[in-house]
Amino acid sequence: MSTNNRAGGMKDILEELQERRARARMGGGEKRREAQHAKGKLAARERLELLLDEGSFEEYDMFVEHRCVDFGMADKRIPGDGVVTGCGAINGRPVYVFAKDFSVFGGSLSETHAQKIVKIQEAAIRNGAPLIGLFDAGGARIQEGVASLAGYADIFLQNVLASGVVPQLSVIMGPCAGGDVYSPAMTDFIFMVKDTSYMYVTGPDVVKTVTNEIVDHEGLGGASVHTKKSGVADGAFENDFEALIQMRRLIDFLPLSNRERPPVWPSYDDPDRIDESLDKLVPENPNTPYDMKELIARVADEGDVFEVAPDYGANIVTSFIRLEGSTVGVVANQPMTLAGVLDIDASRKAARFVRFCDAFNIPLLTFVDVPGFLPGTRQEYGGLIKHGAKLLFAYAEATVPKVTVITRKAYGGAYDVMSSKHIRGDVNYAWPTAQIAVMGPKGAAEIIFRQDADDPEKMAEHVKEYEDRFANPFVAAQRGYLDDVIQPHSTRRRVIRSLRTLRNKQQSNPWKKHDNIPL
Repeated sequence: MSTNNRAGGMKDILEELQERRARARMGGGEKRREAQHAKGKLAARERLELLLDEGSFEEYDMFVEHRCVDFGMADKRIPGDGVVTGCGAINGRPVYVFAKDFSVFGGSLSETHAQKIVKIQEAAIRNGAPLIGLFDAGGARIQEGVASLAGYADIFLQNVLASGVVPQLSVIMGPCAGGDVYSPAMTDFIFMVKDTSYMYVTGPDVVKTVTNEIVDHEGLGGASVHTKKSGVADGAFENDFEALIQMRRLIDFLPLSNRERPPVWPSYDDPDRIDESLDKLVPENPNTPYDMKELIARVADEGDVFEVAPDYGANIVTSFIRLEGSTVGVVANQPMTLAGVLDIDASRKAARFVRFCDAFNIPLLTFVDVPGFLPGTRQEYGGLIKHGAKLLFAYAEATVPKVTVITRKAYGGAYDVMSSKHIRGDVNYAWPTAQIAVMGPKGAAEIIFRQDADDPEKMAEHVKEYEDRFANPFVAAQRGYLDDVIQPHSTRRRVIRSLRTLRNKQQSNPWKKHDNIPL
């Protein structure tokens, strides 16, 4: 064969490759892409362009097609088969990604579609990099029957095996129903897009048939439902663009895997910075609320805070900050909501966050202002005992560095639960305004001196006596339950110094196959 013939053959092959790639990148075609845009949604590859560093995406399995021949599917094959998979980088750090493509068979899951996702799940575990899934799909591909169900189960298994090994993020950017919801449910964080995304196990039509309830997609499983009522989602964003930019920001806080410490980014905030305004943060009246988020922002490097689940269980705050450029997980009672009391929602939310931080070597900083657990039949019937025990269990088993600052109230069992010295808190501080006791002075006096209940003057004396005895941090400090009583304005400096000393902390739990947290 002449050189010209070989060159011509190579040119034809390269042209065919380019044509095939162009066809695969078109997904379901321009018309369906425009339909996505009309709904306020981006196409799958457009989403990945926003999520990943420019030019970093390496796509896998671009030419994979389904193998189904039933119900006329043999003549309906589109390269990629409804999901775009591969690896890329976020601010120079590797991540694995998959993005469901609604323009191809409605993003429905087939056997080969599932195999593509499993391949990158396995690669993420093996190579120690986060996994991000972008969901916009119509569930299982009905034409494939049990093969698609098997595909779901294969994905679920990898979600479980990856749990605690690499961070897993799910972003719901359209429909996510039926079997599709259980993969996100087993990941570390779920985020949604307002008005365009929804999640549910069974849709409105089935709900109406089975229970006679009439509800639409948004009312059944929209972003508002899952970020405020169910707690399934950890946040919701206005549009695709904001959601993807915030995912880039979140990844910057997280280690690539459980084999690493959190990343350290350059910080220009003085670690010895003091903040005089914190001396006035806690009001003189112990029943007056104040915003704990203000304390978190003032302690954090450059005031940079990424809050998780801000609208669910708002009586506790869970967020990521940086101190000296390194990630710290913050759990803080929020006096602005239900006086910062612990209830079912707050306990579940914080327990999950604490366990995530412990799994990925992220130190924990706990700010405490808690009057106790929320009383009432609704809480007790809902299993407050078990749910409250989740938070206690999570803190007790955690072996990462744990620094605690009690700003005001630490009453009853809630004092124990909130990373107290007794459940292996490493460094425990209190502000001078701290009150550590079994309960508030008024309630305590009414129980101890119930014989004087009809004498207001005597009762007032008893309340003051109890206040003088316990409405301060010094009884706990005398017993060594606190390491120091610190000035509020020096909180950032003292916390940073403590974390420095804990940097090489080594602590392990007794050997076990796994624990049995009260689920």
